[in-house]
Amino acid sequence: MAGGGGRPCSPPGTLLGTVAVVVAAGLGALSRVGAVPNEEQHSVDLIEKNYVYGNLEHEVNVYVKVFTNSPFLVCMDLARAQEEVIDLKYLWIGPDGKNLEGRTYANLTETGKLMVMGFKESMSGAYTCTLSYKILETTTQEERAVFEAYKFLVYAYREADHAYQVSLRFATKECELAANSQFFEELKKTLNNIISDLRCHIVESSYKCHSVKIPRQSLLHALFVSFQVNPFAPGWEEVCQRVPYDCEDATNMRVQEVLDRIEAFFNKQTYALKHKFHTVPAIHYLDNSFSVTRIDSCRPGFGKNDLTHKSCASCCVVCDPGTYSPNNEVSCQVCTRPRVKEYGARSC
Repeated sequence: MAGGGGRPCSPPGTLLGTVAVVVAAGLGALSRVGAVPNEEQHSVDLIEKNYVYGNLEHEVNVYVKVFTNSPFLVCMDLARAQEEVIDLKYLWIGPDGKNLEGRTYANLTETGKLMVMGFKESMSGAYTCTLSYKILETTTQEERAVFEAYKFLVYAYREADHAYQVSLRFATKECELAANSQFFEELKKTLNNIISDLRCHIVESSYKCHSVKIPRQSLLHALFVSFQVNPFAPGWEEVCQRVPYDCEDATNMRVQEVLDRIEAFFNKQTYALKHKFHTVPAIHYLDNSFSVTRIDSCRPGFGKNDLTHKSCASCCVVCDPGTYSPNNEVSCQVCTRPRVKEYGARSC
């Protein structure tokens, strides 16, 4: 969602090893506060929440949602930022090894802060800043130049696309009943009609009949039904084209609404069985049998890796150089021929 909230994470400098922060929808790091295009308009209190400070001992990982703005990357650590700095100079180098001064997508402030505008997967990589300033000896008035280098690894990410695996049961008179198959086909048609306007559909549907012994009850014959609610029915691309920057968010909202409709449909079955039917139908829904498991997938060029990207484990992070993702699988694959040098590769 454009303007959505940030992901929870640890403040810079508190993690052992690599420091990491995550920014959602181009908003501020560490909180749900918005990023600031003009830093002078905001209080120091707000700036500290929305700026990502460097760390002399560790590189800082930053995860930025595609098509949005990064937070301001600060060319000094938090301790230095709270001190007086004399004759400050800085040099920002992008992932291509070139100076970022004058780049249209680089918002650089006079105090050495960088915001990367309209972040794309190709912009992922190492952003390094060299800071220089002077220290004046009060007694001798001698000047001493100090140089410090800070490194930020900035990764583009997308939200995962959600599908849902649904399981439920129906009581039936017997497993050999010819009506079982007909009932299943009608059930699929009904569910697809309920959700057809949302560009989602029911896929991988199946059923099996089993006899079940329930404690303190007689033997029960039941249809074990399963299906997947998928958000990529024909026409879904048209919906995405209207919101290209938030395609996953729009898709996930649609599939969530589908799930809500289907669950409401079966809740109505429970109500009808209890309050409207004098005679229970031969095949009927078993109350409280509805269960859901979420299945995530990533867009091509992105994948999940909870080891490499622990601070963004649920994100679909751009594939690192040397890896690729050609489809909607959930992880990036290692390229057997090390020719892939860019981020977000879709082929090897």
